[in-house]
Amino acid sequence: MNLTDDPHLAVGAYVLHALPTGEETDFEKHLAVCGPCRLEVDQLSSAAVRLGEAETSTPSADLRHRVLDQIATVRQDRSVTGGYRRRRRRWSLKPALAASVAAAAALGGVAWWQNSEADTAREQSAQDRAEYRQLTDVLAAPDATISSQELTGGGTASVVASRAQGQSALIASQLPQLTGDRVYELWYAESGRYRPAGLLSSAGGRQAYVLDGRLDGATAVCITVEPADGSTQPTTDPIGYISVPR
Repeated sequence: MNLTDDPHLAVGAYVLHALPTGEETDFEKHLAVCGPCRLEVDQLSSAAVRLGEAETSTPSADLRHRVLDQIATVRQDRSVTGGYRRRRRRWSLKPALAASVAAAAALGGVAWWQNSEADTAREQSAQDRAEYRQLTDVLAAPDATISSQELTGGGTASVVASRAQGQSALIASQLPQLTGDRVYELWYAESGRYRPAGLLSSAGGRQAYVLDGRLDGATAVCITVEPADGSTQPTTDPIGYISVPR
């Protein structure tokens, strides 16, 4: 990250003490004259502490490190195209900010929300920015919980959920590649019923998605393999069933 591009995008890395010394000094000079950045630093610091103090669905140390190992700058991937139902925007997570892992683990939080590259940010449409903000709002919610699971057939998935906001996000890692006529589909599970919550690609790597629809009374997020345009109800057994605490 180059502060000459846009210093406002360094807030998340600064909160985690992940900026190189020179850039940290430069950012603190910017912070002295930028009220919005000071406010955002305060808010994100508080959010990280709240996530760290949360007792609900606290992952094991190994699991937490696997999730936190995904800390990175967030960059939009435009390769996901629409089916009969609009697919969720995929945000690819590229490994970076290694120094922030230890700091984030100490806080117990998920902390990539403000590390978007400036050139990508400039290209985003208003809708893209709104979806990115929706993602960061879920990750930073005061009541956010994290649940993770290894998926049948390979890959892992973590669900960050906020009952207060009625929303959840899924962080997928190394999903196996599917053939062109199949997609991954997300579902909210509630009392034996399933509500469609978005279609995923199988591009591998790590991606983050905000699920379609409201969390409401759902007790789990499921992942199935479906035809390319998705299904109105699951047609295969779930490869993942990730519980969401109430």
